Amino acid sequence: MIPYSLLDLVPVVEGGSVRQALTNAAGMARHAEANGYHRYWVAEHHGMDGIASSATAVVIAHVGAATSTIRIGAGGIMLPNHAPLVIAEQFGTLDALFPGRVDLGLGRAPGSDQRVARAIRRTLESDPQAFPRDVLELQSYFADDGQTGIRATPGAGAKPELWILGSSTFGAQLAAMLGLPYAFASHFAPDALDQALAIYRRDFRPSAQLDRPYAMAGFNVFAADTDEEAEFLASSQQQAFVALRTGNPRQLPPPVAGYRDSLPPPQAAILDHVLQCSAVGSPATVERGIAAFVERTKVDELMIVSSIYDVEARTKSVAIAAEAMRGATVAA
Repeated sequence: MIPYSLLDLVPVVEGGSVRQALTNAAGMARHAEANGYHRYWVAEHHGMDGIASSATAVVIAHVGAATSTIRIGAGGIMLPNHAPLVIAEQFGTLDALFPGRVDLGLGRAPGSDQRVARAIRRTLESDPQAFPRDVLELQSYFADDGQTGIRATPGAGAKPELWILGSSTFGAQLAAMLGLPYAFASHFAPDALDQALAIYRRDFRPSAQLDRPYAMAGFNVFAADTDEEAEFLASSQQQAFVALRTGNPRQLPPPVAGYRDSLPPPQAAILDHVLQCSAVGSPATVERGIAAFVERTKVDELMIVSSIYDVEARTKSVAIAAEAMRGATVAA
């Protein structure tokens, strides 16, 4: 059995609040820890009413204090939004608070638009080499090698586990060149998954952090007692994706029976394509879906995503996914 982890978008549901979303996040992290999940990650998003993890390092500290053994981290920090020194300080602080448990996944997408980027006081860089330079600068702060002429405090000597994230082949190439683990966002951007994994494995160069390629991929799981119930629960995320793709992001809505079948064929096809890396159904259905995905991709770890409106239903889905991982006969 390969390790399995949980990506939590810290959803703010319709009729809910940010405070409740953060309370749920701590509870979900404890639940993931009790069910054998290896990591619990949150992601940086800005200007979105339905996601409460914009202050990502603060949320990580919140869930770190609520847990004791599970790895905690960012999947990820959108580095174009930040000076590398600030991220070194934030994650140096987290590493001091939770030694040996902190992951730092780095992405090159801004996680926002130009308007939000200006509000963050950052100018989106058009140079494709800006992201690799920022990653190297960040590594230098953690290594405390003096190359920047500035010592990060906290940060110098900290050892968060660095990851490169991606939804295209660019991140795969960079992760391979730097000898870092690689996580692909196939839970919402599946098109380049197979090509990116092949490039990463082919071009990987060993590093001080990692001696062989280590790849993880995102996979949606909506699990319930029956296939019909799971399809119903999945409709919340389906509605959210359609709203996002049509320029109307919203809080996570309640599920709607028959939602996908109500869509015009072009929209239904787009939704099916975007969410193709998913297992929706009963425990047996989910186990088969997970086993097939891992067999196809040969990933070293699976990052499960389970955005469900009702927190009790989501808690159950996360537990079913863990049991499915234990039951799937897949090779590490």
